[in-house]
Amino acid sequence: MLVGAGGWFAGTQVKSPADAAAGHTPPKPGPVTVAVEERDLTATVVATGTVEFSSPQSLTLAGQVGSSGPGDESVEQRVTKAPAVGTVLKEGDVLMSVSGRPVFVLSGTVPMYRSIVPGTKGEDVTQLQEALRRIGFAPGTQSGTYLSGTADAVTQWYKARGFEAQAPTEKDKQELTQLQQAVNAAQLALIGAKDSESEKKTKELELKSAQMSLDSANSALSSFNASYGTKIPAGEVIFLPKLPVRVDKVKVKAGDTPAGELGTVTGSELMVQAVVPGADAVLLKKGMTVDIEAQGGTAQGKVEAIGDDAKPGTGKEGGAGSGGTDGSTDGSTGGSTDDGTGGSGASGGAAPAQLRISVADMDLLKDSAGTSVKVTIKVGTSGGSVLAVPVAAVRSAENGGTRVKVQRDGKVVEVAVTTGISAGGFVEVKADGGALKKGDHVVVGQ
Repeated sequence: MLVGAGGWFAGTQVKSPADAAAGHTPPKPGPVTVAVEERDLTATVVATGTVEFSSPQSLTLAGQVGSSGPGDESVEQRVTKAPAVGTVLKEGDVLMSVSGRPVFVLSGTVPMYRSIVPGTKGEDVTQLQEALRRIGFAPGTQSGTYLSGTADAVTQWYKARGFEAQAPTEKDKQELTQLQQAVNAAQLALIGAKDSESEKKTKELELKSAQMSLDSANSALSSFNASYGTKIPAGEVIFLPKLPVRVDKVKVKAGDTPAGELGTVTGSELMVQAVVPGADAVLLKKGMTVDIEAQGGTAQGKVEAIGDDAKPGTGKEGGAGSGGTDGSTDGSTGGSTDDGTGGSGASGGAAPAQLRISVADMDLLKDSAGTSVKVTIKVGTSGGSVLAVPVAAVRSAENGGTRVKVQRDGKVVEVAVTTGISAGGFVEVKADGGALKKGDHVVVGQ
């Protein structure tokens, strides 16, 4: 009897796999919560930038250089000495040589666009005369007209740099001779017409024709003489807005034809160029302090320009880097976090913006030109410990405000909050009447 009872009891404790699975139902789902903390929040924008020299400018020739000797006019011009990377050029220095002729750099905002010859007038001539005076070769009267005084100053300048200024070529001399011969022939024709024994009416016509021919020949000779003399060919000067400059990149070598871009010059100052997301750009202001982390150490800088003002071609522009972010000053607009995730703010779709950063102590980055650096810009701080919750805990309310869900005594209640600074995935929250305090558990998921 006892054995039978024991067997019955054991049998009742044995369950099939199906019965066992049915007896282990999962618990009811509940909210995922995180405790409210007190934190000192600092919001930063973080980007990757590139160390560049300031004010890059491309170099091109406005035309051909002069000829080095008889018959050179028909010979294709070639680079005979290319620019050297790293060379610092002052006003009046030689950048390179083409077919044995110099290419100088002068300071000026009007680009070289033509050959400057005797009789030429314009802003470019005034600019040339001012530059000649600055480098020690007085051109006489700065009238804006290329006269003999300017030509003499140009001759002295070229000679001081080891070159000869462009004198009239053999072709010019031949043309001058032909024009002079044409005048002589016209004068003889006029004399012959005066001595003619033709009838009076015919003689008058001959005299009139001869006089017109002489006038035309004299006019052509006078016009040619006005531009005959020492000149500056269009390809022998490059005007740059600011000097000195540093040769940064070179695209030609000896033997190349000097067509297109020759290279790039920059200022001697170092700067950092970066690109930041549009949502971060609105947090930045000129003058903000920037921490720069390079391979060789750290340096400090300041935000110098943002957006269009920082693009290449404006101010001390340079190359561009790529950007990221580490926070927002307003949790309600959904700023980005340090892990690269963003909030729900409408500004998140704004176009990326260029950022230019000046460097306080350039010696700290002197070996970092052309390399990538990390830049960190503090855009806001809580000013001490504040109540903070994960960004995921903050939700939009139907009335346009913000709220969090708090779990208390097994129930979930909604608490209206005002958001403040956001950083590192957390956002500052404030609730009226102590409705939220440190240690409360807010819902971040289900």
